[in-house]
Amino acid sequence: MLLGGAAAWPLAARAQQPTMPVIGFLNSASADGYAVAARAFRQGLKDTGYVEGENVTIEYRWAEGQYNRLPALAADLVRRKVDVIAANGVALLPARAATTTIPIVFTTSLDPVQLGWVASLSRPGGNVTGVTSLNVEIGPKRLELLHELVPAANIIGLLVNPSNSNAQTLSGDMQAAARKLGLQLHVLDASNERDFDRVFAALIQLRAGALVIGTDAFLTSHSEQLAALALRHALPAIFQYPEFTAAGGLMSYGNSLMESFRTVGIYTGRILKGEKPADLPVQQITKVELIINLKTAKALGLTVPLPLSGRADELIE
Repeated sequence: MLLGGAAAWPLAARAQQPTMPVIGFLNSASADGYAVAARAFRQGLKDTGYVEGENVTIEYRWAEGQYNRLPALAADLVRRKVDVIAANGVALLPARAATTTIPIVFTTSLDPVQLGWVASLSRPGGNVTGVTSLNVEIGPKRLELLHELVPAANIIGLLVNPSNSNAQTLSGDMQAAARKLGLQLHVLDASNERDFDRVFAALIQLRAGALVIGTDAFLTSHSEQLAALALRHALPAIFQYPEFTAAGGLMSYGNSLMESFRTVGIYTGRILKGEKPADLPVQQITKVELIINLKTAKALGLTVPLPLSGRADELIE
């Protein structure tokens, strides 16, 4: 009897153990393109005591740049009754449409109050909170920085993803900034990899002297490819995240993608511990960094003005 009881005890103990909480990680890009962001998210979780595979499970759903897949992916996570959904940018709207009860933590470059996603930054209300950065707001500043580095370029391209709800806002702001600087701005669309060659062919035909890459998860996930294409076509370009300059892009100016996702991870962990999204203020990532790749500038035959290099947070040589 004693032997049978001892053998049965571990099974009974295991049966009484609570199941691990499950997080739905809903992202509009790809696993490869957002590997750094996913690691930062897991670090944020770890900072609150949660480690994937040990005391929490993460269900990843990647739209692979096909934003029309997001509603079905969000609905799948809701059917699986995940405890929290972490959604990036354009993935938030399908997540909100799929559930009003499961907590959602977002990261966005837009104003969530203006868009009606939360009641206020300090008291979000409802089942949604998250992190907002300045990357759309500072789009015009990227144009100014590019103009400072390449003052002879009076025809500029702006690359946006038309599938992203921020494309129209960004295009309007950038057109206004271009007019102030006396520049011609041409907006070009790319929503899949096949569009890239067409876009760069159009830039050559337009005789564009430089390129601003818009804020978008799909474009971010192809930072390396865009950096290589810009260099191959001898086109000075600026983007938002450091991954672009690290991959050989000329300049980056924006907030940290890693900091945004780490904060989303922290908030997700706090919600798993019992805090309500309605009571968690929307975090604002306000630190902005300017990084210039001097090696790329040299390859493009550009001399970086001392005032500009002096303002840079990092120079890659």
